[in-house]
Amino acid sequence: MLTSLSLIFLVGLAMGAICSRLKLPRILGMLATGIVLGPYVLDFLAPSILSISADLRKMALVIILLKAGLSLNIADLKKVGRPAVMLSFVPASCEIIGYILFAPVILGLSHIEAAVMGAVLGAVSPAVVIPRMVQLMDEKYGTQKAIPQMIMAGASCDDIFVIVLFTTFLSMAQGGSASLTAFLNIPVSIILGVLLGAVVGYSLYLLFETAYARRHYVRNSMKVIIVLGFSFLLIAIEGWLEGKIAVSGLLAVVSMACVLKAKSTTFVSNRLSEKFGKLWLAAEVILFVLVGAAVDIRYTLEAGLSAVLMIFVALLFRTVGVLLCTFKTTLTAKERAFCVIAYLPKATVRAAIGSVPLAAGLPCGKIVLSVAVMAIIITAPLGALGMDMTYKKFLEKEK
Repeated sequence: MLTSLSLIFLVGLAMGAICSRLKLPRILGMLATGIVLGPYVLDFLAPSILSISADLRKMALVIILLKAGLSLNIADLKKVGRPAVMLSFVPASCEIIGYILFAPVILGLSHIEAAVMGAVLGAVSPAVVIPRMVQLMDEKYGTQKAIPQMIMAGASCDDIFVIVLFTTFLSMAQGGSASLTAFLNIPVSIILGVLLGAVVGYSLYLLFETAYARRHYVRNSMKVIIVLGFSFLLIAIEGWLEGKIAVSGLLAVVSMACVLKAKSTTFVSNRLSEKFGKLWLAAEVILFVLVGAAVDIRYTLEAGLSAVLMIFVALLFRTVGVLLCTFKTTLTAKERAFCVIAYLPKATVRAAIGSVPLAAGLPCGKIVLSVAVMAIIITAPLGALGMDMTYKKFLEKEK
């Protein structure tokens, strides 16, 4: 495992640096590193590291979500309430409709198989989008209209909506039926996640304040460890309650960080955000290299041009969805175009559930995985590169 970790860090950082010198997003180099080192090309990564790959990816995602929550201004988020809520489900719904309408024609699937494929491919990737939104908030681009906050909030809820739809469509494809309870779980998951995170965040604030009042000052480095421990616990609670009651662990983490920021002094919240930013330097490499390692390049080669065509047709539907969300807002045409670009990347959910239909024995399993892999390779770099190249041109820098 130590050899694998050294390869992940050293080769991943080197490839990221090379991409930066070429004016390309670092994520491209890290994804390429994962694909090449992964089990489907050179197979240099130990089975032990691959067996915990999903957990490591989730840990890395938690770190950037904490950084995001500590950078998020709730007052700014209130400015864009309606578009943020709509971004959590409208673009994904439009993309799924695109698959249901066109996948039977282009790929020869049934409508329910097309719905399963759409649910696999419908979500935006928080792993690609959220780090960039945090960067925009740090650099004050688009923050006057709360554009990064809006996109980050929508992207955080988007995955929950799509995963619920995926489980429902998968059940239908296996001969089951759609459950009203599954759809009701979406708002329940969001509300309970936010409430749970807020309670934990306020409790931590009281803990730190009580310790300070009693002259037992908790160092910021120790606070980072405590906050990180409770974040992992919130993610674990989601797993413990699965099948009983829906709770979004990722939203709980963001909510906890937001409450800590709101209640703590500016100095403390900034210091915590800075420390989580340093942790992200290592977590970023692990996250994107392991996402790349989950990509089976063989399926990509088998998918062919029809898969590429289907992906771009679905992205057109997704674009319409994002434009609907920003309709009748104060955003300019360039700012709306940036929102469209920010909602292109796909990686995290595809890597997690792309192989589930195949494992479930569905006839469409292989083509679903093929298109999912192709979507990661096309949209993750396309969205990342698009955001990196356009944010200074399309967004206004707050003075």
